[in-house]
Amino acid sequence: MHFLYNIGIHLYSWAIYLASPFHTKAWLFYTGRRRLFKRLQAAMTGEAPVVWFHCSSLGEFEQGRPLMEAYRQKCPEHAILLTFFSPSGYEVCKDYAGADWVFYLPLDTPRNARRLVGIVKPRTAIFIKYDFWYNILQALQEQSIPTYVVSAIFRPTQLFFKCYGGFFRKMLRAYRQLFVQDYYSQELLQSIGIVHVQVSVDTRFDRVWELAQTPRQIPYIDIFLAGWPALVAGSTWPADEDKLAAAFAALPNRVKLIIAPHEIHEEHIASIERRFRPFGVVRYSALSDETSPAAFLDKRTLILDTIGMLSAVYRYGTVTYVGGGFSASGIHNTLEAAVYGLPVAFGPNYQRFREACDLIIQGGAVSYTTDKKLASILLNWFTDDEARHAAGHSNRQYVIDHCGATKTILQAVVES
Repeated sequence: MHFLYNIGIHLYSWAIYLASPFHTKAWLFYTGRRRLFKRLQAAMTGEAPVVWFHCSSLGEFEQGRPLMEAYRQKCPEHAILLTFFSPSGYEVCKDYAGADWVFYLPLDTPRNARRLVGIVKPRTAIFIKYDFWYNILQALQEQSIPTYVVSAIFRPTQLFFKCYGGFFRKMLRAYRQLFVQDYYSQELLQSIGIVHVQVSVDTRFDRVWELAQTPRQIPYIDIFLAGWPALVAGSTWPADEDKLAAAFAALPNRVKLIIAPHEIHEEHIASIERRFRPFGVVRYSALSDETSPAAFLDKRTLILDTIGMLSAVYRYGTVTYVGGGFSASGIHNTLEAAVYGLPVAFGPNYQRFREACDLIIQGGAVSYTTDKKLASILLNWFTDDEARHAAGHSNRQYVIDHCGATKTILQAVVES
C-alpha cells in the first residue's frame, strides 16, 4: 500500500504540472513549490526552537489561528513555521504576521518528507483538522518529534475505519495526541485502537468569539444600509444565488441584501449582477469616499467583490445566510454568523458539520431545499421579531458554551 500511495503522489504531481498552464490554482500550486527546499534552507538559519503549524487551506487556518496566536503569546522565544497545501490558503495568508515563515507544504514523497523534517527540525508539529500525510508523519515519528492534530473530526466513511484501512491507521498512530471536536469522533477512534484522543471541541469557537469582541468597521456599509434591515449572505455559490434571488423577491422592499460570493472572479460577479439586477445592484469595489447616500436610493443589493471582509460584515446583518449547501463539499462556516446572535439559513448539505446540526436542533438555524421554503424562512425572521431574537440568542449562547479549546490544547502542546 505504501508503494501505491507514493505512486499516487507522483501521479498527482504530474497532473498538477500538466494542468498548470491552463488552470490558475494548478499554476500557483506548481510555481509555489519550485525551489521550495532552497528557500526553506535559507530561511531556517536561526537558533530559536521551531513550532510547525500546518493547514490545508484557509478554513483550517482560521481554526488554527487562535492556537498559533496563543502559542506566540505563551512562548515568544519560539519561532513559528506555517505551511499550506492549497493555494487558496497560502495566497491569502502568505504575509500573515503571526508566523515567522509561511511556505507551501512539499508533496508527500519519502525524500521530500525527510528533507522537510531535516531542514525545519521542529520542536513540535501541529496539524489542523485534516491533511494526513503518511511520509511526513513517519519522518516526524522517526525523529521523535511530538505531533498533534487539533480540531479533528472523524466519520465512519473515512478509510481509517475500513477493513482494508490498516495503512491509513498507521498515520493516526504517529500522533502523540489527537484533539477531536466531539465524543463520536473519540469513540470511532477508540474502536480501531486509537486511544490517545481528547475531546477539546473546535478552536473555531475561540476564533469567532475573539473576532466578535473586536468588531471591524467596514467602510460604506452603514451608508448603503441607511438603517434598513439586511440579509447578509456569505460564501455563496451559483446554486445559492439562484434561490436567494427568487426568495429575495418575496421579502419586503425595505430589506437590503449584502452578498459575499465564495469566488470573486469577474464571470461570477457579473452573473450575480444579472440575477439581482431587478433589485438594484452595486459592487463594493465601485464605492469610494465620494459615493453619496443618494447613490443607494434604488440599490437593494451590495456585492462584496473583495476578500477578507465576510466575518466582519455578518454583524451588519439582521438575518444571515451561509452558502455551500448545494455543493458537494457542503456549507461554509456558520459560526462566523452565529456568534453575532443572528439566525442562520443554509442549504441541505450540512450533515457533515456538527455545529450546523446543533444550531438546527437548538432552533437557531434552518435548512431548506426550495426557494419557496427559503422565502418562508426569511420572511418569518424579518417580520417576527420575537422568533428572530430567540433564534439569534440561541446561536450566540451556543458559541459561548463551546469556547475554550485553545486553552486546553495549548497547555498540552507547551508541556510536550
